[in-house]
Amino acid sequence: MSTGLNAKIPTGPLAAKWERHKQDNPLVAPANRRKYSVIVVGTGLAGGGAAATLGELGYNVLNFCIQDTPRRAHSVAAQGGINAAKNYQGDGDSIYRLFYDTIKGGDYRSREANVYRLAELSTAIIDQCVAAGVPFAREYGGTLANRSFGGVQVSRTFYARGVTGQQLLLGVYSALMRQVAAGTVKLIHRYEMVDLVVAGGRARGIIARDLVTGALKRFAADAVVVATGGYSPVYYLSTNAVNCNGTAIWACHKRGAVFANPCFTQIHPTAIPQAGEYQSKLTLMSESLRNDGRVWVPLKPGDPRGPNEIPEAERDYFLERRYPAFGNLVPRDIASRAAKTVCDAGQGVGPSGYGVYLDFAEAIQRLGKGVVTDRYGNLFAMYEEITAEDPYHVPMRIYPAPHYTMGGLWVDYNLESTIPGLFVGGEANFSDHGANRLGASALMQGLADGYFILPRTVANFLAGVKPGEVKTEADAFGAVEAEVEGRFKRLLAIKGKQSVRELHTSLGKVMMKEVGMSRNAAGLEQAIAEIGKLKQAFWNDLRVPGDALELNKNLEQANRLADFLELGELMARDALMREESCGGHLRDEHVTPEGEARRDDENFMFVAAWQWQGEGKAHTMIKEPLVYEELEVKTRSYK
Repeated sequence: MSTGLNAKIPTGPLAAKWERHKQDNPLVAPANRRKYSVIVVGTGLAGGGAAATLGELGYNVLNFCIQDTPRRAHSVAAQGGINAAKNYQGDGDSIYRLFYDTIKGGDYRSREANVYRLAELSTAIIDQCVAAGVPFAREYGGTLANRSFGGVQVSRTFYARGVTGQQLLLGVYSALMRQVAAGTVKLIHRYEMVDLVVAGGRARGIIARDLVTGALKRFAADAVVVATGGYSPVYYLSTNAVNCNGTAIWACHKRGAVFANPCFTQIHPTAIPQAGEYQSKLTLMSESLRNDGRVWVPLKPGDPRGPNEIPEAERDYFLERRYPAFGNLVPRDIASRAAKTVCDAGQGVGPSGYGVYLDFAEAIQRLGKGVVTDRYGNLFAMYEEITAEDPYHVPMRIYPAPHYTMGGLWVDYNLESTIPGLFVGGEANFSDHGANRLGASALMQGLADGYFILPRTVANFLAGVKPGEVKTEADAFGAVEAEVEGRFKRLLAIKGKQSVRELHTSLGKVMMKEVGMSRNAAGLEQAIAEIGKLKQAFWNDLRVPGDALELNKNLEQANRLADFLELGELMARDALMREESCGGHLRDEHVTPEGEARRDDENFMFVAAWQWQGEGKAHTMIKEPLVYEELEVKTRSYK
């Protein structure tokens, strides 16, 4: 298969690639590092970790934060835990098994070399975090505790009760603040990257908007790192914070970075169901709850009785019934589709009929309420605060929700995009999770990219370039800034009748219905047509009050929605192209007689990387073949 992409995977045995790569690549001497500057956009685990480590190494780092503080990065919401192949439990875990589980969980649509490196680095991540003071849960004897997550049969998930993401982020934040105090990192709050500056074939800097004053400003550097998270708010309702967006990566895409596997979206099975039309986001309950919670629905469709009135014999523990080997801990894509299937059959619970029970009665009886409280108490409190139902006495109600996007900017083994000097970390890139991400692997990838990979690969790039070659006075900066200014003026000049929220809600409904848990050719073609109409409505009938040079939330969101409309269309086209079912991507036309996903390895074992061709023009697709040298490719089964 021909490809225009070079993944730059090192030669040699899989287990030796990363070490050999580090040895083979040049370094920058300590005295020369202060001559280089690096822009890092994003302050979550990947961005904050990269900025802190690059700063510690002696580079000058400009770190951009869209929030008031890095402590509000969306990494804070990853509650359940972080995977690492430490094998503290002695249950047969290993780096190879973590590598295997991740490749299998991603339905054989990720790169072997990248995933092996991720598994290899997982053990160092735990050591780094413990050294930084992250308060992981511990056993009585003092060793770190582990629990299980979906898609695996070992306990390798390290956790800090139900706030692991928050504690890991505080560890990164502490490291970052140390460098801010040392003067190697300059933290720039409440700025949003709105475009990328490319000159001489290299990324040279960014245009950012001051979200308080509205002013556009230019920033130049010798390399740019983008780590701005995923784009699941394209569905409007998602588990992501409302401020999460795809604008930075979409700007890079339109400047030449190809976008890989855009349709690979994870629909997480354990969110609190939507309660009303005016909701702006959904709340995730951690996957860790499925360690002890049992998922069920009434056997009888439309059963009006409350959950505690339905006897055991009249309950359908559908995950345990369909997947006895993994039970309630099947991977997220499997659990989500199974929940949708029983709800579509009329067995769903709650006001909308689209909910299933997550029941802790058996766990409380077996372990005692105190143990359950120790493990999940803050999650139970959060659930009760939102729903006014006590999960100690009444089962939780959960339903799948858009969560994590496995697609993102294409990167090579060095996490460098197709634009030289532009690196992409964490959820913003496509690299490690294939068609479905296993739980507790997002934190692992964010920290691996931030702490260990980007600092090494960015240094390798800098070793080959002269520092400070392009300044913000260069014509390239002026041209890009003028384009951005024109875009904001255009948004304000529409003066139509529809609000950003109305149009975004409409986009979300189209995406969820046709590009959600299951898809088919007719629905995807319908989605492309409907998104086209929404784009017309956006550019002809949008209402954005206020001015550009002020704090204007509507203008911020309008600019992001313009990108989501284009990105949503590309997601639908990518899903339409992929005539197979894999991971979180289920095509109704390609299922087994048992209703499971049917892959087509012969025709679709590749990364689909899409290239922007200009406004109003169709993208072109480039294929990166996926070659498995170490693993035997099998049909995924959790039965």
